[in-house]
Amino acid sequence: MSYDEYLAIAGEIDQLQALLAQIPQDSVLERMGLEARLASAQQLIAGRAPEQLSHKAKLTFRGRPVLGSHGIAADFAGKAAGVFSDAVAAVAAGIGESLRYMGPIPDKSKNQLLITGTAIGSFGFEFELPKPQDHDLFPEPSKAEDALAKIQALMRQAAQGSDDEVAELVEDIHPRAVRKVAEFLGYLQQQDAWCGLEFKNQYFRFQDMAQLKRSAARLQEDNIHETEEEYRGEFQGVLPASRTFEFKLGDQAVILKGKVDTAIEDPDVLNRDWLHKPARIKLNVIQVGQGRPRYTLLSLDALQPLASGG
Repeated sequence: MSYDEYLAIAGEIDQLQALLAQIPQDSVLERMGLEARLASAQQLIAGRAPEQLSHKAKLTFRGRPVLGSHGIAADFAGKAAGVFSDAVAAVAAGIGESLRYMGPIPDKSKNQLLITGTAIGSFGFEFELPKPQDHDLFPEPSKAEDALAKIQALMRQAAQGSDDEVAELVEDIHPRAVRKVAEFLGYLQQQDAWCGLEFKNQYFRFQDMAQLKRSAARLQEDNIHETEEEYRGEFQGVLPASRTFEFKLGDQAVILKGKVDTAIEDPDVLNRDWLHKPARIKLNVIQVGQGRPRYTLLSLDALQPLASGG
């Protein structure tokens, strides 16, 4: 049983209990059928912990390779499913801070999607996500869950959002993982197809081929600029909880606002050791299209002290 199936049965139980609450106890015949359905539904989910159940997602397609809700070209379906699965694995690794710019995608097998059925509307696949470990009483959401939610958000923002909204997701996910999502959309574009993704009661679908084409272009490498830039100045303050900082440039009035990467375990060290002290700093800078640059301090090794006035 999947998590979605559990929720559907739990919802049916709530409805049956509400109906029975309105029927008098002495209306035996009227209550009999509802009570039997209630007992059957309760039996189906008895002893099942919803947090231990796997989630499912639906990826559907429209366009040239799809014949309504009847079928889909096999060569297209196989390649599209594979490229999408690679994108999920890459985004999961990016979220987990283990993705590098080169080399194999880490933990790809752990974030593998399982095709468990077809999705109608128009036509596509139902994917099952990796199941939580049985020994975890309160498991954290799997990286694959987070990855699917991020991919859905990235598709939506690429289609409807601003450059800054896209940049925020690029910063969270990792540019290489974003390129994998762009590769998936690019393949659909080549095949004159577009898609929709349903996950956890959230649904997004590209309106048409033109919208998918524009979205794919926004996620291409030539529209997402990532550089390393060096600045001189002083930290004005760091908020450890939100992992954000302000850095004043030299004797200018310009203040850069950015994030402290999770590789720096204790961001408060910047307040203790670097606050209002002249420093040379190297920042990772991401800019999407015409959006504002987004600055990230990746490591304490990117900091060097400067003599006053230096």
